[in-house]
Amino acid sequence: MTNDFQTWRIDAPGQTLVLASSGGIPGALYWGAALPTSLDVSSLAAGVARDVTGGMIDVLPELSLCPEAGNSFQGQAGLVAYRDGVALHPRFLLTEADGLRFVCRDATEKLTLTFTFAVEGDVISAKTTLDADGVVALHHLAAPVLPGPQYGEDILHFTGRWIGEFQLERSPWRAGLLMREARSGRSGHEHPPIAYFPERGATNTQGAVFAMHYGWSGGHVMYAEELPDGRRQIQWGHATGTRPAGAHFETSKLYMSASETGLNGCAVAFQRHLRDRVVTWPHPERPRPVHYNCWEAIYFDHDLQELKAIADRAATLGAERFVLDDGWFGKRDDDTSSLGDWDIDPRKWPDGLTPLIDHVHCLGMVFGLWFEPEMVNMDSDLARAHPEWVLGAVDQIEGRQQRVLDLANPEVRAYLYDKIAAVLSTHDVDYIKWDHNRLLPISDATQAEGVYALMAQLRADFPTVEIESCASGGGRIDAGILKHTQRVWLSDSNDAQERLRIQHDAALMLPAAITGSHVGPRHCHTSGRVHDIAFRAWVAAQRHMGFEMDPRELTEAEAQVLTEVTAWWKANRDWRMAADILRLDSADPSVLAEQQMAGDGTQFVVFAGKAATSAQIIPRPLRLTRLDADADYKIELINRSESHHLSRREMPLKSGPLTLNGQFLMQHGLILPWSFPDRMWVIEGRRV
Repeated sequence: MTNDFQTWRIDAPGQTLVLASSGGIPGALYWGAALPTSLDVSSLAAGVARDVTGGMIDVLPELSLCPEAGNSFQGQAGLVAYRDGVALHPRFLLTEADGLRFVCRDATEKLTLTFTFAVEGDVISAKTTLDADGVVALHHLAAPVLPGPQYGEDILHFTGRWIGEFQLERSPWRAGLLMREARSGRSGHEHPPIAYFPERGATNTQGAVFAMHYGWSGGHVMYAEELPDGRRQIQWGHATGTRPAGAHFETSKLYMSASETGLNGCAVAFQRHLRDRVVTWPHPERPRPVHYNCWEAIYFDHDLQELKAIADRAATLGAERFVLDDGWFGKRDDDTSSLGDWDIDPRKWPDGLTPLIDHVHCLGMVFGLWFEPEMVNMDSDLARAHPEWVLGAVDQIEGRQQRVLDLANPEVRAYLYDKIAAVLSTHDVDYIKWDHNRLLPISDATQAEGVYALMAQLRADFPTVEIESCASGGGRIDAGILKHTQRVWLSDSNDAQERLRIQHDAALMLPAAITGSHVGPRHCHTSGRVHDIAFRAWVAAQRHMGFEMDPRELTEAEAQVLTEVTAWWKANRDWRMAADILRLDSADPSVLAEQQMAGDGTQFVVFAGKAATSAQIIPRPLRLTRLDADADYKIELINRSESHHLSRREMPLKSGPLTLNGQFLMQHGLILPWSFPDRMWVIEGRRV
């Protein structure tokens, strides 16, 4: 064994990462469930001996943190760069290491790679930095590369579209390369920067699972590659070729989680990390307010008296925040004009926004306002004055009648800051809905950096204003944007059936506190479907609850249901907005169910949504998870009054509270009443 062989271990709750080096770039010897602290991790090297030359065993890790083409590596290299048009093939030597920071140098090519690790709550974060002596053109730089699980059969990743976000995809591990790249200038509907790598047989609640999230908003690439010799590597980085030439480059942080308790173990780690360590809350002492957004009530047709009447009704139903959406600025009567002209429209608002804000405050609500700062209409004063500020070709194809401003330009950022700050400094605005409704014409990392810079300046100067990230719904959701925002608009679909599935799958990343979910109109504007008010209300109540319709359309019976569900949400929001969302393994694929578990384990609520007609007649049991097997729990179906008259079977759950053992609930489960599709059962549980 060579004398310079070294090992290091990084421990986070539930997982351990062991790195090793024999002089070159370190690599991962082990990534998985937590190892005993007494274990001599250098002994792991015996399992990865690669070569015997002259009687000397040269111990190498399975894969380098940055696989090098210069070392005859035949797979995807972790660094692809050029100097003066000539490809670089560096070979790095480790020069400095302290267990969390590793510095590697190629003296010939005059390049330095630095790998930085940190334990952030339940996750491990990792980042790669490249420094060059002189200018280089960077095509690809991977965050620290880790091996894929040898017992894994599938790669669980995400695709999606507008009003159809976070759709799960399964791709098999096979010889060759799976590449997922988002080049739209945002994290993307089509390829959100998160993937799970389950081992064979893993489910939501059991089995070994590995997961990664790349915290960057400007477009990314993921490579999952199986080499001919069977080794597997997973790489993440910025979208290829999207950065200008330079001498210093950094990846974003890659967040990693490993679990022995199924997908939920990694999901909870990501939920807690985003909620407790990434997001900074302007009002940490304040409960999450029930949200009202007027978009699907009025669209661009702004009228003070109508909006006052809508605010009155929303407050009566329980709303605590009123958001004025698109249409208040410039000459914005539709989506063809005025983006970029962030001055209040005197035609619609002759006395400004203050009369509406004052009325909202008198009702006990705070006020929010819509902006789309990164975009511009060519029919705008801004575009006419500064056509050079528009990103992309003059004859480009427009999206949603608009184009993109060049936020890499500090003059553009200064203009936008001044316009937004003028509104915030003269009006009591508690909340910004920050929208982003078209793709970039050019995939450019400096655009995202400019967005971060603008948001950071606004957050510094207006620290009490909350910001929601909206990008045609869920097109920009990642840890990078959440460093500057506190809420995401998960989808433009307010269809409760579609939302049920989107929220369920997005829980593999997102906690309830930052996930906006609204009760939409009776007649859904994006799907054409009509859903019962109880189903719409309970689906919204799964996350950060709000309303987005004209509340005056509600019948008295509908208003009563919505008021009651909203009151229940308020009564439980303090513990639920800090709860873990656990996806349940349903024996009936038509049932999408989750268990929201309090941090101390003393209480939970189960939401079981019926998304389709069951294949069988009698409902199958639903197993719960993460309960104390020796404890008893008081179980109550709190919306049993919604049971249909055709659900005739007598069962204790429909009659009142039950006391059941934790082991029984996890092993046998609950049999829920029969129901039609598009219904939700809500079960509360408390440890006795």
